[in-house]
Amino acid sequence: MNEPRPGRRLFLRAGAATGAALTVGGLGAPAASALAPGGAAVPAASAAPGGFPDYTYVRTLLTPSQLKYNPTGEIIFPCIRGTAGRLSNPLGKFYLYYGPHDAPGGICLAYGDSLEGPFTEYPDNPIVANKWSPHYSVSHVASPHVMWHESAKEMWMYFHGENTTTRLARSKDGINFTYDKVVLNTSMLPSGTTETSYARVFPHELPSRGAHFVMVFMLNNTTNHRDIHWGWSADGRTWTFDQQPLIRHTDVSAVNVGGPHLLYRNNSTYVVYNKDKESGGDLMITEVGNDFGKRTHLGVFYNSRSGAPENGRAAAPSFGTQGGVPYMIYEAGERLAGSIAMARG
Repeated sequence: MNEPRPGRRLFLRAGAATGAALTVGGLGAPAASALAPGGAAVPAASAAPGGFPDYTYVRTLLTPSQLKYNPTGEIIFPCIRGTAGRLSNPLGKFYLYYGPHDAPGGICLAYGDSLEGPFTEYPDNPIVANKWSPHYSVSHVASPHVMWHESAKEMWMYFHGENTTTRLARSKDGINFTYDKVVLNTSMLPSGTTETSYARVFPHELPSRGAHFVMVFMLNNTTNHRDIHWGWSADGRTWTFDQQPLIRHTDVSAVNVGGPHLLYRNNSTYVVYNKDKESGGDLMITEVGNDFGKRTHLGVFYNSRSGAPENGRAAAPSFGTQGGVPYMIYEAGERLAGSIAMARG
């Protein structure tokens, strides 16, 4: 199944994970609660704006202390991708990319046959390290976002290291990557920019700009307040970036916003992103429209729970569906002290 394009009536952004095991279509309202691993009912989050499903925390998928590759005791920024119809002889129906942030970081892989889990840690993590001769040697690499590039028939990974620089690597099997190039750094944005990181890239048609891909990412500057920015590209390699924020932290009464992800519904485009814990720690949603001309802030997309594992913070969501059921895989818990969790719609 190819990546969907705006203009089709989609239930959820299928670019998060597609393939034979995955379906995309219009479902009715989800159940109001789900069962946690211990069998207790977990209350659903508040109704999501924009007609999206309510997501309810179900379980933790990855915890740092249970991982063989665990240099720093923390992991962040999950990205889930379906392998069916894309990769030959994959390890599982789904690849889950993630990694620690702090030095030395490292891009990691886990695999499984269900978005419900379990996921098995790839034995030779990290699949991308903080030193890749002759291309770079940095303190850390982190925040993998992997996009299926339909025309190239490759998995394209965007990742940062240092926080000033986002890079691209490409793979035929989703495990062994070839370095490509730097696609984003602070010099491409206004003077005073100090970080350009946590990028996600999606196939998206912008005819007026001659673009087939868009990027959303987090930008920090000398004020030390983080906003969401965006850019566009004809090929996914060479980019043009809007010099103004797509979503300012002040738009949603936050100190910082980050972890953006695109979703599509009812022939429109939305950005889901997280507030910092000091500002509530919830996932927010803004409608930007298919041409990115709107700025309609719709409020809370997912309320983070005060109890474990979220402890008042949900962040960096990645989305997919399996068997018609929507899933969200995300960071749960305090920054650099959490786990990768799964919620079901």
